[in-house]
Amino acid sequence: MKMKTYHVNEEGYYGNFGGAYVPEILYKTVEDLRKAYLPILESEAFRKEYHALLKDYVGRPSPLYHARRLSEKYGCKLYLKREDLNHTGAHKINNAIGQILLARKMGKTRIIAETGAGQHGVATATVCALMNMPCRVYMGATDVARQHVNVERMKMLGAEVYPVESGNKTLKDATNEAIRDWCCHPQDTFYIIGSTVGPHPYPDMVARLQSVISREIKEQLLEKEGRNYPDYLMACVGGGSNAAGTIYHYIDDERVKIYLGEAGGHGIDSGETAATIHCGSLGIIHGSRTLVIQDEDGQIIEPYSISAGLDYPGIGPLHANLAQEHRATVMAVNDDEALRAAYELTRLEGIIPALESAHALGMLPRMKFRKEDVVVLTVSGRGDKDLDTYLAHRYDENLE
Repeated sequence: MKMKTYHVNEEGYYGNFGGAYVPEILYKTVEDLRKAYLPILESEAFRKEYHALLKDYVGRPSPLYHARRLSEKYGCKLYLKREDLNHTGAHKINNAIGQILLARKMGKTRIIAETGAGQHGVATATVCALMNMPCRVYMGATDVARQHVNVERMKMLGAEVYPVESGNKTLKDATNEAIRDWCCHPQDTFYIIGSTVGPHPYPDMVARLQSVISREIKEQLLEKEGRNYPDYLMACVGGGSNAAGTIYHYIDDERVKIYLGEAGGHGIDSGETAATIHCGSLGIIHGSRTLVIQDEDGQIIEPYSISAGLDYPGIGPLHANLAQEHRATVMAVNDDEALRAAYELTRLEGIIPALESAHALGMLPRMKFRKEDVVVLTVSGRGDKDLDTYLAHRYDENLE
């Protein structure tokens, strides 16, 4: 009897979600990538170069830190997977390095990317500088304004940052523009997608490249706890790449409970939210069939979140399936809950998290743990980029 798996099938689907819905002009490009990605990713030459860069350039493995004060507060043994300590300050670099190596091996000579919070843009600009490849990053004009430090970092690294003025001027619109560019330059251009979204094979490819996170968690837990699995895994989810990396090696291990925090914005009933799993319905966005925040005519409803990296009206097909199959529990964490959680981590553990990561921390007050439970929560990025937002929303309540 074949064991049930939540991983992608041979057709590029996770249950009802996934696939490759692309314009005809991109069909050959996406098909070439589908045929090439696994042989390249599984080759000895790729693995050797990729893991050497992760070790010596990114600074992996990232620590698994026992947060003692948070553990005491929430009545469990809480470990933080410190992706914020990677070079460039987030998990995004794991994927960007893998994809640019793939692009080079496929003979591509130009790189494009989309970015919301700017961390994927910075990671892509970083690896393009490293590999001496031209880079254009599409970014919504709203995000350019609220993430100006990351914009300047990208420019300093030699990337061209293209502000997108259409729509809500956020991540969805940046992705639309990147796809238009890709349609115009399919021969020489490689699109480094920053999350587990887009047409197959991107969701699987990004999850595989981020799976270094869960592989390290297994090794680190064995060393610290004498067993290689936690009772709970927790992560924030927008498109879903840090979450996919956190859970990858545990997806089919039913001993491990998965909790994902999506961006509730001002509340799931407010009309100003990015909680796709709570508010979305089946649709197609950016080349994939998944849950989408849309009206009855299939028009995208503009999402909202205080966090630029979670401000997306879709969700990776992997996560849509995990939610539908009740393998993962998804909570909508509102802006105020995320802000409070960010200040709490800062005051209790001396770690300023990215606003995205704060949505994972924002689930903690709703959890009911036992004292012996081992919990791993991924801090996907550091909060330097969000200081302006934190300063504009000072949280004055006594957090002790």
